[in-house]
Amino acid sequence: MVKIGILGCGRIGQVHVRSIKALNNAQVVAVADAVPKAADTLAATASARVSTADEIIAAADVDAVVIGTPTDTHFDLIHQAAAAGKAIFCEKPIDMSVDNIRTCMKAVEEAGVTFMTGFNRRFDPNFGHLRARIAAGDIGAVELVSITSRDPAPPPVSYIERSGGLFRDMMIHDFDMARFLMGEDFVRLHAAGSNLVDPAIGQAGDVDTAAVILTTASGKICQISNSRRAAYGYDQRIEVHGQNGMLRAENQLETTVEYATSDGFRRAPAQHFFLERYGQAFEAEMASFVSAVTEGTSVTPGIQDGLQAQILADAASAALESGQPVELG
Repeated sequence: MVKIGILGCGRIGQVHVRSIKALNNAQVVAVADAVPKAADTLAATASARVSTADEIIAAADVDAVVIGTPTDTHFDLIHQAAAAGKAIFCEKPIDMSVDNIRTCMKAVEEAGVTFMTGFNRRFDPNFGHLRARIAAGDIGAVELVSITSRDPAPPPVSYIERSGGLFRDMMIHDFDMARFLMGEDFVRLHAAGSNLVDPAIGQAGDVDTAAVILTTASGKICQISNSRRAAYGYDQRIEVHGQNGMLRAENQLETTVEYATSDGFRRAPAQHFFLERYGQAFEAEMASFVSAVTEGTSVTPGIQDGLQAQILADAASAALESGQPVELG
């Protein structure tokens, strides 16, 4: 039984507690949050005790920690947990600084602890099946990957101001998915961005509509489009074109019922947000982490994947600011 401490009792901490409760080989034993009410509420849900982050990391009955606190706290918590020999699950981004992530990587490697980066979309059954078909050679060599990710509505500007920007907060998932599907490193990145959804987002120094084109050394291309607004729900689609055909993962709809009349065909809207759309992915992600802890196996996505996605996010920000493509080392 893996005993887990939850650091951060906000929305994502609640998601992970639900996932852990569904497992028969793990349990939440303690939770911590800067907001006492949030900690008390989640502790009651998890049948766990309320502690401080320091107490959880030092506790003898805690085998692993889930870090779902604000990004600017991750660096210290990762170092503390690694020094204490705890397995670590950390939400993205690991840190806003690539240099800091590399420092965290060194601490994790020296401690020899399990570390998973929270890129839950790798565990979506549809995307996973798509990647398996690529690996099986169903469409031959991949030539073009298209990733679409659009939120139903923008988050509060107060969140935008602390998020690190669209590329580091939202598109970072798509950068990881691009690496997951392409199977090659990218060497060049172009970016474009605009404020078309909410002027307040622009005033906060961010964009709400963006597109990026990534190219590999062999010339393979990935195009990613993001928007903070989609009137029809949470838009999550992937298309992979290869020499022998195409693979496509469509949106998950609220129902599979289709209504047909003389006026045409109608289908349900897309599921509204990430909690519904990626519910299975969150559960599979945590099950994979717990399995790695119990069996001592390698974990994916690891801290290196978190680093590489952050490098691409930084490059996109630089490309947008300069108006020039960025060559990736």
